[in-house]
Amino acid sequence: MPEIFTEPLDCVIPDDLTLTQFFLDSHHPRRPVRTDAPWLIEDETGRRIGYEEIRARTFGFANGLALRYGIKEEDVVLIFSPNHVDYPPAIWATHRLGGIVSGANPTYTAEELLHQIQAVKATLIIAHPSSLHTALDAARAAHIPSDRVITFGESTQPTVESIIQLGLSNEAAFVERRLKKGEGKTKVAFLNFSSGTTGKPKAVAIAHYAPIVNVIQIAQYTKVNENYAPWEEQRFRPSDIAAGVLPFFHIYGLVFSVYAVPFFGMSLVVIPKFSFTDFLKSIERHHITHLTLVPPQIVLLCKHPAVNNYDLSAIRFLISGAAPLSAELVNQLMKVIPNAQIGQGYGLTESSTSLTMFSVDEKIGIPGGAGRFLPGIVARVVRPDGSLAGFDEPGELRVKTPSLALGYWNDEKATKETFVEGWLCTGDEIIIREDKEVFVVDRLKEIMKVKGFQVAPAELEGCILDHGDVADTCVVPIPDDYSGELPLAFVVLRASAANRVSKDSREVDKVKASIMKHVADNKVAYKHLAGGVEFIDVIPKNPSGKLLRRVLRDRARQLKARELKAKL
Repeated sequence: MPEIFTEPLDCVIPDDLTLTQFFLDSHHPRRPVRTDAPWLIEDETGRRIGYEEIRARTFGFANGLALRYGIKEEDVVLIFSPNHVDYPPAIWATHRLGGIVSGANPTYTAEELLHQIQAVKATLIIAHPSSLHTALDAARAAHIPSDRVITFGESTQPTVESIIQLGLSNEAAFVERRLKKGEGKTKVAFLNFSSGTTGKPKAVAIAHYAPIVNVIQIAQYTKVNENYAPWEEQRFRPSDIAAGVLPFFHIYGLVFSVYAVPFFGMSLVVIPKFSFTDFLKSIERHHITHLTLVPPQIVLLCKHPAVNNYDLSAIRFLISGAAPLSAELVNQLMKVIPNAQIGQGYGLTESSTSLTMFSVDEKIGIPGGAGRFLPGIVARVVRPDGSLAGFDEPGELRVKTPSLALGYWNDEKATKETFVEGWLCTGDEIIIREDKEVFVVDRLKEIMKVKGFQVAPAELEGCILDHGDVADTCVVPIPDDYSGELPLAFVVLRASAANRVSKDSREVDKVKASIMKHVADNKVAYKHLAGGVEFIDVIPKNPSGKLLRRVLRDRARQLKARELKAKL
């Protein structure tokens, strides 16, 4: 297969504007004329925040930060909070001052947060009252004065609201700089943490230009602001309402929710934390039309009994990202939201963000497929020996895209390993069909080798989730002298099955055998669950929804070690 070149970008993308200047101050041909719909909607209260209020609060916060804290060019502001309606203005204000934003996972321990503070050399921390104690502990350890920890919402610390009011009640104390031509491609906007293609989490340096490009790539691919179909069938329209449930500190939620949704003229319902039944209430209460989710959330949509208690008829679009979504789950989802366009996308922090998306010509994306590449991308699939793979042949995806990150912050070695001569080496094994549809097999480092054959955990998980007794699952490898590795499935049972098992111990073996038979009936022999099935109360996941496979891999090895010891 030769390299794949997608259609070029069909419009000029400014490289002399910051993200805030592009999204709050300028117009672009791909940008629809907004209705009077709000930019942001606070989930719990229903508070509606429009464009003028957004601009005013952004200025107020920028001016307040300059007056009280002297935030300036290249200073790093770290946001340690769940989603909040002032989270986007905090980002935009920091960028007005020429600063850099680093979002942190609000469930971090003080030690984990300290690592990020030190890695990015943060000078100010914006926390949420729920995470304030951790933020203060980490700030103390990093020798950051406690008055430089401020909060969304009321607390004993200085608040974002008080800083905004300070800024609004004073003349401008800063002069916003215009970038030189081309500077948008090099000036760092975000330091977003990623596991990288290998190893420990690293700070990915993302320039202002990259998310601007990615939003335009998505807009061109999905024909935003084009009259390409009847109004009711167009994918993204002004006045549509999107769920902002993905964490803003994560690249998927950051670029799509904070930037693409308002650019498309839509409203964003800001949801601080994902609780499934509360999420269903939010969909019904706000008549949410657009969902951007991850597979574990989709498993709940397909499996949770509470779904039947809520009106989900407003949903007309759902896209899944962050991990492969099985064909089996797509088929189940179509029954839950039959009127919606459903499909997948794929991207990385290092590509800030989307690389593929399902086409607007398809109501339902190709089951198991991640869509096709966005405009302006060059892609190749590389075999282990470095040669180019053919169509329908697996290999590592490598891409060139104008939305590429600058590299890993202060980590030259990792940057050179992942960003090679303009190519991003993704570390993901994919297959590209002749029709250019992309299928993400799995992370290369997570692929199992069973009797010399490659087995993708995500493929088996999709199959297992199609079993009637299964609510959730994660497949991990266990070592085996004969086969090298064997697949073992950790399974969360649905309530009805769990009830049967708790009442009759004989049901344990029956249900396990049924799950193993289900896989055996649907998969080739080397993909069978020869490592067994283990029941578990909950599958551990990170806040972006990715399975914490390593946690269960360690647990599986401990289980097998105990079993072996018991036999001796």
